[in-house]
Amino acid sequence: MTRMQQHYNDVVRPAMQERFGYENPMRIPKLDKIVLNMGMGDGVRDSKVVQSALVELTAIAGQQPVITKARKSISNFKLREGMDIGVKVTLRRQRMFEFMDRLINIALPRVRDFRGVSPKSFDGRGNFSLGLREQIVFPEIDYDKVDEVRGLDIAMVTTANTDEEARELLAGFGMPFMN
Repeated sequence: MTRMQQHYNDVVRPAMQERFGYENPMRIPKLDKIVLNMGMGDGVRDSKVVQSALVELTAIAGQQPVITKARKSISNFKLREGMDIGVKVTLRRQRMFEFMDRLINIALPRVRDFRGVSPKSFDGRGNFSLGLREQIVFPEIDYDKVDEVRGLDIAMVTTANTDEEARELLAGFGMPFMN
């Protein structure tokens, strides 16, 4: 069991049950999955861009990502249906908690001019999205081997019904929200 799983079971769950008054312990919100996505418009011109992003996302996530393909052809972008345009990976269970730990304690403090994540990035159903401008904030990425600095989208899917419950859940994990 990872450090974050232990923290969730020992600290976050009892606090959530007390704050929201859940009768059934199975109704207490939990983190379901984390989806990491790197979209690249440059993948249209150069297929090596997608391959290097695949290697970097594999290092960050600790598991093999899938390559996303274009669903439609768009002539203005010189994009054809089926072209490689990004990579994504879904983390669950132990890898999800390990990633969450690295994100909160290592990567976010390394972001330049970081003042906290926006508490407005919830979708109304208890899911949280976050975007990083640089993938190099993760310690697994060797700065010298990076050919280009790319962004990374992070979507945290919870079982919470409201944004307030999800915000409380993520704050319990130590997510640094702005005031």
